[in-house]
Amino acid sequence: MALKCLVFDCDGVILDSVPVKTRAFARLAEPYGEEARDRFVMYHTVHGGVSRYKKFEWFFREILDREITPAESGEWGRRFAEYALDEVRRCGLIPGIAPVLEHWRGRLPLYVCSGAPHEELNFILKERGLDRCFTGIYGSPPAKARLLAMIVDKAGVLPDEVLMVGDASTDRDAAEEVGTLFYGTGPELRGGDFPWGPDLTGLDAWIAEHVA
Repeated sequence: MALKCLVFDCDGVILDSVPVKTRAFARLAEPYGEEARDRFVMYHTVHGGVSRYKKFEWFFREILDREITPAESGEWGRRFAEYALDEVRRCGLIPGIAPVLEHWRGRLPLYVCSGAPHEELNFILKERGLDRCFTGIYGSPPAKARLLAMIVDKAGVLPDEVLMVGDASTDRDAAEEVGTLFYGTGPELRGGDFPWGPDLTGLDAWIAEHVA
């Protein structure tokens, strides 16, 4: 099947924002001690692409041995955005993504499928002038696989005509569940049975080879 639709995660695929958000998670956990901070950062790193609110739930359950309240979840979300948002608005792009967006914008439908909160994601991409590249921008909730399935349906194409580009196992797993193709980047995904690069400098050529 020829490619007819491209879907991108945001953090670590479009924006070089993963280190920024890792620092924000560490800062949230810092008052609870070094071990709690390190465990939280490790959990965040292993579960890239998962909603930050799910990560907050894990921290309270596994570290503090209780469930997080809605008020606490809202407060942690507010503080996380306060810690990270300014840097995310200014951080660089992942090498190779700009040529892909410039080349395929208007030629194929392009979507964003991210674990970041939907409103925040749209705000950041609009502020940076990137929103005009995309047919649709979708953040959490729901979870990544459900978002990807929704995008495939909206695009009106078959799953194997869609390429999901991601940097985390959550992205890979969503592609496998929905049945799309997958292109990986970043150290977590190295060595898989799918096309991969340390950044996205090879992505434009790979797409060109797979478009009719």
